[in-house]
Amino acid sequence: MKGKAWKYGDNVDTDVIIPARYLTSSAPEVLRAHAMEDIDPAFAGKVRPGDFIVAGNNFGCGSSREHAPIALKAAGVAVVIAKSFARIFFRNAFNIGLPILESAAAVDNIEAGDELEIDLAAGTIKNLTKGKEFIAAPTPEFMQKLIAAGGLMASVKQRIAAGDVRPPAPPKKIKIMRDPDDFEVVPTPVKPKGARMAEMEKEKEEAGVSAPWVEDADTEQPRVLAKGEEEEDEEEGGEGSQG
Repeated sequence: MKGKAWKYGDNVDTDVIIPARYLTSSAPEVLRAHAMEDIDPAFAGKVRPGDFIVAGNNFGCGSSREHAPIALKAAGVAVVIAKSFARIFFRNAFNIGLPILESAAAVDNIEAGDELEIDLAAGTIKNLTKGKEFIAAPTPEFMQKLIAAGGLMASVKQRIAAGDVRPPAPPKKIKIMRDPDDFEVVPTPVKPKGARMAEMEKEKEEAGVSAPWVEDADTEQPRVLAKGEEEEDEEEGGEGSQG
């Protein structure tokens, strides 16, 4: 890959890579028009497919968002070379298929506008303008495969098509049991009486009455008399029989 270098300093955060005001969309064609807008307003209009971003330490720091590497890749950036990357941007870049390389020596020897040539497989960075070559920090093999496939999702789709992994199983249907016979009725256990309750029941029984909480079906309930009605005495010759 050959292209021109666009150089920036340390701590280039995701808010300048793609400003938050444009995050209402995740469409690459929308994000590419605003890439690097708050740090270099001319970038999106002048960058060419195959160009490179060269930066200092902690590139991609700040908020975690895949929009940042998506915007750079959509703008045509072939590779980002930096002294170091923020951890989340590092992984997000591989997930969406944007190659990144770490090389402090290369960054220190590249100026804006230099013509570069990069071999990702070999990890070499050549500054054709200055006639110098540098070796980047090695990229793990499985992450190289992600880049070659075009990102994490593209890699998973390829593996499913090749039969290396099975697609996720559909969710299991839950049977709703509506028949009462399908349910087991468990009786509520009776709470044992306390010692004092038992004593009170015995005392009431000896006194010839029931405890307040004991239902006595044989006990005749008092009748409410109507206005002007006198209660009859059941005993013969009682006061209720006299005028």
